[in-house]
Amino acid sequence: MRTIKLGTSSLDVPVIAVGCMRLSSLDKAGAERFIRTAMEEGANFFDHADIYSGGKCEELFADAIQMNPAIREQMIIQSKCGIRKGMFDFSKEHILESVDGILQRLRTDYLDVLLLHRPDALVEPEEVAEAFDKLEASGKVRHFGVSNQNPLQIQLLKKAVKQPIVANQLQLSITNATMISSGFNVNMENESAVNRDGYVLDYCRLNDITIQPWSPFQYGFFKGVFLDNPEFPELNGKINEIAAKYEVSNTTIAIAWLLRHPANMQPVTGTMNIERLKDCCRASDIRLTREEWYDIFRAAGNVLP
Repeated sequence: MRTIKLGTSSLDVPVIAVGCMRLSSLDKAGAERFIRTAMEEGANFFDHADIYSGGKCEELFADAIQMNPAIREQMIIQSKCGIRKGMFDFSKEHILESVDGILQRLRTDYLDVLLLHRPDALVEPEEVAEAFDKLEASGKVRHFGVSNQNPLQIQLLKKAVKQPIVANQLQLSITNATMISSGFNVNMENESAVNRDGYVLDYCRLNDITIQPWSPFQYGFFKGVFLDNPEFPELNGKINEIAAKYEVSNTTIAIAWLLRHPANMQPVTGTMNIERLKDCCRASDIRLTREEWYDIFRAAGNVLP
C-alpha cells in the first residue's frame, strides 16, 4: 500500500483510510475478518467517530481484535467528536469527555488523530485550544484535524489552536465534485461557478492539510452509489471501459480517480464487504492518465468551459 504524510505531520499513512461507520452491521467474527483483511492489505488506518452506532462501532472494533498494546502499535486510529443529538459541541468539556469515552471503548491509551466532527456555530477557539493542549500534553491525542470545514472556519480555529490541522474530512466523489468543478468556472455566469466551500481544495493544498474524501461512491447526500446505477449510464460506461483496460473493478477506478488528484488525498472507504475493500486498496497501484481522469469527470455530467 502506497503511503503519504498526513498533513504536515511525520505520520506515514496509507492512501486508503478504512471507514468504520458501518462496522456494527457485522458480528464479532465478521468484524475480526474485516479488520484483519484491511491490515493484510496495508490499510491499517481506521476512521471512527463517537456517534457511529452510539459508540458500538468502537466497542466492536476493540472486542473483535482483542485490542492489546502489540496490536495497537500495528494500526493508526482516527476518531471524531463534536456531534451531539440536535447540536454540535466543540466545548472544552465535551471534547475532553468524548475523547475519554472513545479511548475507553477502543481500549487504547491514545488516538493517532482526533477530528472535530463538522463545524460548531458556537465554537470558541480558545476552548478548543485548551482541550487540544490538554489532550496533547497527556498523550491521549497525537494529531488533530477537522471535518467539513471551510478555510475561514479553519483559520478561526488556528487563531487560538497551536497544533497543526493535519486533515479535513470532506464529501467528495466523482459525482459530488463541486470543490473541483468550481475551479474550472472562475468568473463565469453559470451554476458551476458558484463557490460553495471557500475554495477549500486550494486552501488545503496551500496549507498541507490532507483531504480525506468521505462517501467516495455516493451521489447527493447519501442518495445511493453511482456505480452500476442506471441513472449514470455514461459515467458507468466510461468507468467500466477504463476498468477493463487496467483489469480491475469499477470500484478500483472510482477510488483511483480521487488518488490521481495531486492534492494527495486519502479517501475513506465505507464498505464492510471484504472483496470491495480489497478493490479499494488496489487503487493504490493505479495511476490514471490525464485523459482518463478528464474523461471520467466529463462523463459524470461536468462540462468544461
